[in-house]
Amino acid sequence: QVQLVESGGGLVQAGGSLRLSCVASGRTLRGYVVGWFRQAAGKEREFVAGFSRTGGYTYYLDSVRGRFTISRDNAKNTVYLQMNSLKPDDTAVYYCAADQKLIQSEYRRHTAYDYWGQGTQVTVSS
Repeated sequence: QVQLVESGGGLVQAGGSLRLSCVASGRTLRGYVVGWFRQAAGKEREFVAGFSRTGGYTYYLDSVRGRFTISRDNAKNTVYLQMNSLKPDDTAVYYCAADQKLIQSEYRRHTAYDYWGQGTQVTVSS
């Protein structure tokens, strides 16, 4: 079992930056597919960024590519999401998720992940 805890959310003006952290406990995240998802009010949860199982590949939602960067610190068992040039449309609750069994075609599907954090709110004001 993996436990995930997100932090780093907050209120920021458009154009600003935030760095989200996802700290894992219980097991190492090595060998897990790890993803960041977000859910805005009244909308479906969507994939934002993620690592492949080996950690060698990264994937991004088109609308955040070039603005957001996913990274990891294996020694701290932590995955980060650096978010720059934030826009009001980025406002959402951001979740970290992990799973050991996914194939590449499932990486962007939130229903495919077994382990989730509690989420952290990101609000971008215009």
